[in-house]
Amino acid sequence: MGSIYNGNIIKTSLFGESHGESVGIVIDGFPHGIKVDNSFIESEMNRRKSKNANITTGRLEPDDVKILSGILNDITTGMPIASIIENTNKISGDYENLKENPRPSHADYTASVRYNNFNDIRGGGHFSARLTAPIVFAGALAKTALKEMFSIQVAGHIKQIYDILDIYPNNSMPTYEEFIKNYDKTISVFSSDAESKMIAKIEDTKKNHDSVGGIITLVAFNVDAGLGDPFFSSIESRVASAMFAVPAVKGVEFGLGFNFANKYGSECNDLFTLKENKVATKTNNNGGINGGISNGMPIVLSVVLKPTPSIAKEQITLNMKTKKDEALSIKGRHDPSVIIRALPILESMLAITLLDINLEMQCRRRNA
Repeated sequence: MGSIYNGNIIKTSLFGESHGESVGIVIDGFPHGIKVDNSFIESEMNRRKSKNANITTGRLEPDDVKILSGILNDITTGMPIASIIENTNKISGDYENLKENPRPSHADYTASVRYNNFNDIRGGGHFSARLTAPIVFAGALAKTALKEMFSIQVAGHIKQIYDILDIYPNNSMPTYEEFIKNYDKTISVFSSDAESKMIAKIEDTKKNHDSVGGIITLVAFNVDAGLGDPFFSSIESRVASAMFAVPAVKGVEFGLGFNFANKYGSECNDLFTLKENKVATKTNNNGGINGGISNGMPIVLSVVLKPTPSIAKEQITLNMKTKKDEALSIKGRHDPSVIIRALPILESMLAITLLDINLEMQCRRRNA
């Protein structure tokens, strides 16, 4: 089923709909004995929340996680971890006309075809970004386990919104600590100038009843060399698959990505060297991966998300009942840019996937 992340060790199952009673997740294969930091979980959930209705959705949810199983006295037991997050702020009447008038570029039409019109249309139903709330909970647990078991830390920043770019200080890769300093900002960027321009762009876009997309860059620090497999189980293929599970994601690149097309091999090859008695590379154009296997450098990838399809600006769609074109203006509360709240979601998918890969490699080494 499409709502199951079927890792080799970690398996998760999402359930719920945007305007149902709750959304939730079941996590199987999570390691036992991990100390759960409830304050960290809360802080991660807060990063995903809407805090400024001028640049994010007007739907305000408490997003309190209720853990049903798998954690006892704040320690994971090794049994399936089940949790729910209640939906408390629903205005379902905004979606009544979408069965007949599907939103352009949204899942309304494809879901109706796939499920013979039995799909829940309210708020997008199971196709809503509301389902990413339990993903962030699972990601918080995965980040905790990655740090405790493997010293791996995951972070990211908003690289671009529309045509506005964030720039690294001194044009060099920041440290993990430098990344997370930005999480208290309105937009998680390094450049204050970029932040102010991004906020202005989103506010202007919302006034025009439209939406904008952007790019998020993710980094995993302290990843050992030798993780992963070639071809179909490469780190790239497994991470990319996880990224594309997030609504609105339309592209993933590692390291220089599509910019490799503008380079000679002599310009972009990562030369090996010795740093502090460890094999390293002088650059990291390949994003920490060679042949599908980690090389010991930080894993770096960028993810592009499209503009939110649900916009108030009038568009023409096909009325599925009359088979005639019809004007559609979307009601409801939607993000003028999903980028701001997508960062912790994408970090979570990266953390879950890297935890699965590391646990798998750990099992292999024990059995070798």
